[in-house]
Amino acid sequence: MVTILLEARRVTKVFGSGLLHKRQAAALEDFSFAIASDPPSITAVVGESGSGKTTLARLFLGLVEPSEGVVLYKGKDLRSLNRADRREFRRDVQVIFQDPFEAYNPFYRIDHVLETPVVNFGLAASKAEARGLIEGTLRAVGLRPEETLGRYPHQLSGGQRQRVMVARALLIRPRVIIADEPVSMVDASLRATILGSLRKLHDEFGISIIYVTHDLTTAYQISQNVIVLYRGLVAEAGDVEEVVGQPKHPYTQLLIASIPLPDPDQAWQGEAPPGVENAAGSDQGCRFAARCPAVMPMCHEAVPPLFRTGPHGAAACYLFRDGEVVRGEDIGTVLIGGASPKVVAEAGLRPEA
Repeated sequence: MVTILLEARRVTKVFGSGLLHKRQAAALEDFSFAIASDPPSITAVVGESGSGKTTLARLFLGLVEPSEGVVLYKGKDLRSLNRADRREFRRDVQVIFQDPFEAYNPFYRIDHVLETPVVNFGLAASKAEARGLIEGTLRAVGLRPEETLGRYPHQLSGGQRQRVMVARALLIRPRVIIADEPVSMVDASLRATILGSLRKLHDEFGISIIYVTHDLTTAYQISQNVIVLYRGLVAEAGDVEEVVGQPKHPYTQLLIASIPLPDPDQAWQGEAPPGVENAAGSDQGCRFAARCPAVMPMCHEAVPPLFRTGPHGAAACYLFRDGEVVRGEDIGTVLIGGASPKVVAEAGLRPEA
């Protein structure tokens, strides 16, 4: 029997804006997704700015509350957890943020960010045991303790600071790590190293990872499954090889086409035709209709449901209306969670679509 550890069930998050004329916008709409206790999985949530991916991460962490629906931890609403359950949740679900520098207090040495969870969660019985635990964890993510401990955040590189945050998450031995754009602010040469560290957490410690990113190349490197968001709705979901290798939704195809190939003899397709890429879309039907080269009259009438496009893929597009409709809460049946992630050099990464 599969036990669900963390679940978003038909979650919608609406934000208000405007001082005199209040407006509301749905950052995430009718989203469902569950993470099982076992086996561990790596799922990428991909989308451009404003797609709702960071809102999803904050909902899973309990940092914001859903406007509709519910986020559950072991079947319990995050909003109603008692003190003991919330402490357990904080240990089981950890986060790695986009900007590692913001997570540090510049007046404290690096040691502080690692010693705090050891003390708070009682991970060691003595200072010597705590020191050994911290040093071993740093080595596990590719850092040398003698070159890391005792320094201030500004004395480390961005890649080192991010790996320290990976080590901090690993110290607690969580069940799930939510990584929100963890490599977007480090040099390209370090991205594979950090992704390799995340992959190691999955392989060696059985930790599930929700990898939030705008970058399909790194999503392809590390993830088993991928969920593509567009303006708060799921555009496509499935096994990463199927979604990235043979994208079905026109938006996913656009994302793939926007990745330059390392071939000077092959012309870059660009991100979108002139005059189309900034189209706002409509809230009446498909959100992508104004930018879609395959738009049909029905696309303006109603939001398309997810249609199954293959054994492990689904797309919210009327081009596949002959396929089986997949309910949002059944999206887990589309994601297989078993493919082998690839951690390789970034050059030449893009698979042929």
